[in-house]
Amino acid sequence: MTRVLVVDDEPNLLRALCINLRARNYEVHTAVSGGDALRLAAAHPMDVVVLDLGLPDMDGTEVVAGLRGWTSVPILVLSGRSDSADKVQALDAGADDYVTKPFGMAELLARLRAVTRRAASKDDQPVVQLGEATVDLASHRVSRNGTDIHLTPTEWHLLEFLVRHPGKLVSQRQLLTEVWGRGYESAQGNLRLYMAQLRRKLETDPARPRHLLNEPGMGYRFQP
Repeated sequence: MTRVLVVDDEPNLLRALCINLRARNYEVHTAVSGGDALRLAAAHPMDVVVLDLGLPDMDGTEVVAGLRGWTSVPILVLSGRSDSADKVQALDAGADDYVTKPFGMAELLARLRAVTRRAASKDDQPVVQLGEATVDLASHRVSRNGTDIHLTPTEWHLLEFLVRHPGKLVSQRQLLTEVWGRGYESAQGNLRLYMAQLRRKLETDPARPRHLLNEPGMGYRFQP
C-alpha cells in the first residue's frame, strides 16, 4: 500500500483528498502545517507527499526544501497561486510536479500515479524511446532506424538530463544550472535555442513536439 502524506490546511479539500485516496487503497496521513508535515515525514517515511504551498506557519517551498535536505520522496505541489514564479520556486526547491487549484480529482490522481511510478522505477533504463528515435544512455548514442543522429555535447547533456527524469517538469533554472553551470540561470535564450535544435533532430514534427514539451514560464518535460 502506497503511503501518502497530504499537507493542506483547507478542511474540505483535505477531507475530499483523504476520501478519494483511501478509496484507491492509499494509506493516507495528513498534516495541516509545514512543521507538522516535516515531523510526520521524519517519523513515518512516506512514498509520496501532496503539499499545498499556502500553509499557516511557513511557505510550502520551505517544506519542499526541508524534505529535500534528507529524502528524495516524490513531492506533488498544490498551488492556488496564479503567479508561475511561486511554482517555479517550488520546482527549484525540489518538487517533482504541480497541480493548480481548482483541479479535477482525476487530474490529481493521474499526476500522483505518475510521480510514484517514476520513483518506483528510479533505476534508469539504459535505452529510452523518443518517438522513432532511440536514446542509449550507456553508450551516449542516439539513432533512428539504425542511423546515428549527431548531437553536440551540450545537446546530449540537455537531452540526457530530461530523459533521465521522464514525465517530470524540470524548471528552466534547473536545466540551465545543470547543463551550463552556475551563472547561467537567466540565459533562457540558450535553452530555447538548444531545445529547438533537439526537436528538429528528434521530433517527427518539430512544430508540434510530442516528447520534448515546454510549459511556458515554467520549464520543460520529457514525455515518453
